[in-house]
Amino acid sequence: MQKVLGLVLVIAGGALLFQGFSRRNSLVGDMAEATTKVANKVDGGTRIPSHAYYIGGGALLVLAGAGVALRKSN
Repeated sequence: MQKVLGLVLVIAGGALLFQGFSRRNSLVGDMAEATTKVANKVDGGTRIPSHAYYIGGGALLVLAGAGVALRKSN
């Protein structure tokens, strides 16, 4: 059961990574980065484009899934 949960987490993380990288390399992602940079320059804020959250969340899920799948069961 533990290995199945780990595999599910890795697959979900891979899907999020794929979505994030696809969005980053698209026209929508380019516009998001450009508008974020402009907005940060104007008011000094620290905005992050949404595809960065997809990439970070996907990486976190892959690592968590690998940790769960490779952990020794009692």
